[in-house]
Amino acid sequence: MQRRTFLKAAAAAAIAAPLMTMPAQAADKVVLMINWYVYGEHAPFYYGKEKGIFAAEGIDLEIQEGRGSAVTVQAVAAKTVPFGYADVPTMIRAAVKGAPVVTAGVALQKNPMSVMGFAEKNIRKPEDIKGKTVATTPGDSMSQIWPLFLKKTGLKESDFRIVSGDAQTKLNAVINNQADLLLGYVMDQSMKIKDATGKATHAIMFADYGINLISSGVIVHKDTLKDNADLVRRFMSAATKSIEAAEKDPSGAADAILKINPKGGKKDTLQQGFELTIPLYRTDETKSLRPFNVSDANMKDSVALLVEYGGVDASANNDPKAFYTKDFLPKHAGH
Repeated sequence: MQRRTFLKAAAAAAIAAPLMTMPAQAADKVVLMINWYVYGEHAPFYYGKEKGIFAAEGIDLEIQEGRGSAVTVQAVAAKTVPFGYADVPTMIRAAVKGAPVVTAGVALQKNPMSVMGFAEKNIRKPEDIKGKTVATTPGDSMSQIWPLFLKKTGLKESDFRIVSGDAQTKLNAVINNQADLLLGYVMDQSMKIKDATGKATHAIMFADYGINLISSGVIVHKDTLKDNADLVRRFMSAATKSIEAAEKDPSGAADAILKINPKGGKKDTLQQGFELTIPLYRTDETKSLRPFNVSDANMKDSVALLVEYGGVDASANNDPKAFYTKDFLPKHAGH
């Protein structure tokens, strides 16, 4: 009896031994290209990498800075990188022209577009823009939606003066008082102005005047969804958990950027920029849902706006669902 028990135990040990000596499965090396040089909005990805949230999903994440959403979308479409984080309306423009890309999750469901200037100038509402000088960058996403903001707020182009330039020229115009305001993202350009001058800004947000247009999301090639569905699921699970964790720890999220990218900016403005991003993650429709769960109505409204004001072909209205999928998002808390 004892001998038989010993033999059983020895056999079990022999089977278990190879399992114990097998190496852990290597993590998938994954590149995420963000839309621009790092700023506060990107904090959750850095936080998720630094805290091991992506590693727990078997992902060795590398974050590459981008040079504009259009470039990031092109890189995903060309399969140069597997994942992008970029402006979804920019992706929709590319997709309508045939780029094989979709968004697997819309992070910013309220739009960060705004018109902003120094708080000390006391420009608080659209009416205050009258008689002022506004700096814009022709052809960018904000200048395309600007006419809709004017329409919604009853302003006319003759009510103010426009000066034009590239992204840096626009910033310099406000910093050097050659313009009172610029068109920018509430958590991006406002922080650059503060970094350069130490002065606070005030932003009049387009979203507060009935402009329901989605913004940044995770961009994926259609082939990746098909050929590597498990990786997309794990990536979106980690990205979801990273936003949820970073929301609870904005200071740690800013620190994570600087640990991974020491030249990524100043701690206080990175943190403040991320804190300004958090309210954009959900609308009234999605306030009880986990991040990235954009509503179908928000997507439909956004596509309609892009057709009317953003130069997107009217055929986009036929099937707004062609531009996004929610199939790869985690369903319940913790899963």
